[in-house]
Amino acid sequence: SESRIPPRQFLSQSAALVGPAALSNPRTGDRREVGRGQMWGGRTGALLRVWSLWPAGVLGRRPLSCSAASPAGNSSPQCWNCGGPASPMRGDGFFCPQCRALQPPDPTRDYFSLLDCNRAFRVDTAKLQTRYQELQRLVHPDFFSQRSQTEKDFSEKHSTLVNDAYKTLLAPLSRGLYLLKLHGVEIPEGTDYEMDRQFLMEIMEINEKLAEAQSEAAMKEIESIVRAKQKELTDNVSRAFEQGTFFIS
Repeated sequence: SESRIPPRQFLSQSAALVGPAALSNPRTGDRREVGRGQMWGGRTGALLRVWSLWPAGVLGRRPLSCSAASPAGNSSPQCWNCGGPASPMRGDGFFCPQCRALQPPDPTRDYFSLLDCNRAFRVDTAKLQTRYQELQRLVHPDFFSQRSQTEKDFSEKHSTLVNDAYKTLLAPLSRGLYLLKLHGVEIPEGTDYEMDRQFLMEIMEINEKLAEAQSEAAMKEIESIVRAKQKELTDNVSRAFEQGTFFIS
């Protein structure tokens, strides 16, 4: 059965999409911790601002599409152990096809290629988890305790890379930011985003309901509201990535 996230935790994950930020309540002037997310703006050019993926006020005219399959590395390095060709395009891409020595991570391979999924915002998380487990069975350091020091070092790097890739692609926010990064768009940490007033009011109203909830039924109702809003935003952003209907500079 599907694991249930406690409503309070789920609210913090859904409403505080980028992280907490102290903002003033537009009705009372009080400062409270709210999410640094933003309300759906109605135009596809503002889609990324739903999750603060793109700063408000930044305009551009170049359409971006991210639905193409991600390429793997195309270099043909030599095996460090036997000197034979150890192209990452051959076999599993981790071991030399001649001597089966573990090779270093391919620096040209992105997370989508590594985890065998299309470079797109919408991913099959079950498939993602299966691929992650398969890779860890191949490269986890525990399986290289009797191998050379070089292979031990490579296994550590591979395992860390696989972990980072899985964590990044599993969460919608980090996945979207990573997609932008692959296309040369990076959002500097600490960027100040304009908070949409309507969305801010929604967050505060939900927080007020949460504080006043006295029963399990009331908590479930709040959880249902948050889940529906999260799905709406996820679907909208996913559609924008797939159709290339937003713009960047």
